[in-house]
Amino acid sequence: MPVSIDFPISKLKSFGVTALVLIGIGLLAYELPDILGKQVLNPEQHVTTVIWTGSVYSLFALGYALVFSILGVLNLSHSAVFMWGGYIGVMSVIRYDIPIYYTLPLAMLGGGLIGVAVDLVAFAPLRRRNAPRISQLISSLGASAVLVSLAQLEFGTSPERFPRTELKKLPYEATKAREYTVNSLGLDFRITPLQIAIIVIAFALMFLLQYLVARTRTGKAMRVVAFNQKVAGLLSISVGGIFRLTFFLAGALAGAAGVLYALAYPSLTPFTGDEMALKGLTVIVLGGLGSIRGAVLGGILVAAFEVYATAIGYSWLKDALPFVALFLILLFRPQGLLGEANVKRA
Repeated sequence: MPVSIDFPISKLKSFGVTALVLIGIGLLAYELPDILGKQVLNPEQHVTTVIWTGSVYSLFALGYALVFSILGVLNLSHSAVFMWGGYIGVMSVIRYDIPIYYTLPLAMLGGGLIGVAVDLVAFAPLRRRNAPRISQLISSLGASAVLVSLAQLEFGTSPERFPRTELKKLPYEATKAREYTVNSLGLDFRITPLQIAIIVIAFALMFLLQYLVARTRTGKAMRVVAFNQKVAGLLSISVGGIFRLTFFLAGALAGAAGVLYALAYPSLTPFTGDEMALKGLTVIVLGGLGSIRGAVLGGILVAAFEVYATAIGYSWLKDALPFVALFLILLFRPQGLLGEANVKRA
């Protein structure tokens, strides 16, 4: 991981540029409806959607950021692990009558184990041979194709979802409240219990990951491995063990995001991960490659761009607008909003 000796000045400059970019985006978003002659209805509802959708995007993208920050390579099979996490949650209820309460930990465990398997099969053999990182990138793409094919073989291609009868067993359904209204700044923000649960779970997991990496001995070992593997070996740190832990954590995050996605959207298929892959990659590039906080910020911004396009009546632009914004932001911040300027990885 890059180390800067002029920390205060460099960080202050970085924060200033990032703040200016975000302010510019906000001003443009505020004025654009008037320029286009459009009216944004129920803006408070769009804010709510941005928060809960962005939390899922951020949680998913954290797996990309985590692996990249430690290994310096993108794991392109991460989206397939996300898809499998969703299926583990849904199918554990449909096929095995497992209570829906247990789907999140099951999906996280399953996603973590799949992540470790991907490392052992697609990454570790190439690392032992000092293969170029581009080879590991392509290998992970092959692992993704295998995981998608296995999902098609096992689950078919028809959309799956959690049974409604099981959703009604969740604690928040016992309140009989379909949505809550929070009045703030003169606006009525409406949010459903399910959306609250998604936000709380996603941000809790993101906080725990940040705490693990920044405040624990294991996290310190991970940072040492990211900085220099040879130094880590001299310090008696198990580099291979850290790599496997990294893939387990990334897979667990993908599994959790998959379950939250399946709870919110009744359209889980073997190709769901392909749709999320582009969003996740956009998130980490926008926020800064290898930056955990950047992934969180990037997820919220990507969701905001999508929701904003729909709000101003250009829903056909919702998939393209995040990429347009990404291009414009990278003109001012080539390393992403919270990324380091001297990151050089594959």
